[in-house]
Amino acid sequence: MLPKEQILLIIYFTVIILFFIIFGIIFFIAFQRRKNKLILDKLKAEQRFEDEIFKSRIEIQEQALKNVSWELHDNIGQLLSTAVMQINIMQTTIDDKTSESLNDVRKLVGDSLQEIRSLSKTLNNEVIQNVGLEQSIRVELKRFEKLNFLTPSLTVKGEEQYIDPKEEIILYRIIQEFFSNTIKHAEASHLDVELLYTPKRLDIHIQDDGVGYDMKTVQANSGLLNMKSRASLVNADLEYISSPGKGVLLKLSYPIRKN
Repeated sequence: MLPKEQILLIIYFTVIILFFIIFGIIFFIAFQRRKNKLILDKLKAEQRFEDEIFKSRIEIQEQALKNVSWELHDNIGQLLSTAVMQINIMQTTIDDKTSESLNDVRKLVGDSLQEIRSLSKTLNNEVIQNVGLEQSIRVELKRFEKLNFLTPSLTVKGEEQYIDPKEEIILYRIIQEFFSNTIKHAEASHLDVELLYTPKRLDIHIQDDGVGYDMKTVQANSGLLNMKSRASLVNADLEYISSPGKGVLLKLSYPIRKN
């Protein structure tokens, strides 16, 4: 075989080998992309499934809270109202000394009735949607103050922005969860809430002056996990900061969506 033919044959086999190598590389890349896409689609599907499960659970919880709100307002509230009426009737048939003692009972029952009505408002999502996030927080803080749980404060900065009522409920439930943890565990005397509105975000900062905890040694409890899960549903960033003796700080940043 002539040297020229040998060179052409070598070039021919080299081209074929290069072709198979390039084809193999392209096939491998396409396979990996396809594989990665399938994995990503699976992860997204699982995440959507988890989100739907969590949304359904929230809807069930909201309906349960609404039912409790109705029971408090309609049944227990009605019973206490009847008790107040009965006390008023009794006062007309007893002596002055006994009437003074009965006044204390009437005041206690009346205060209980007002507390139940306030509590029923914070549980009913329809009421929260009607009055808005800021007013709902004010109602809850006033309730804490009235019951002498702690001394609350609310600061609002910036121009209030429209928030989808369904997402407003989720934000409020996150805040309520923090309030509940503070009342139950923090041993706090003060609770400071700040709402900062900007055209693009609503930043919510809540600080208590309770006992706090070591974030490195204390595992996330169900309340914190619920708050984080709810925050993810509305694409909000949630940060929980605490240390022993320095209370707990909640930072919640919600992206405001324009209509």
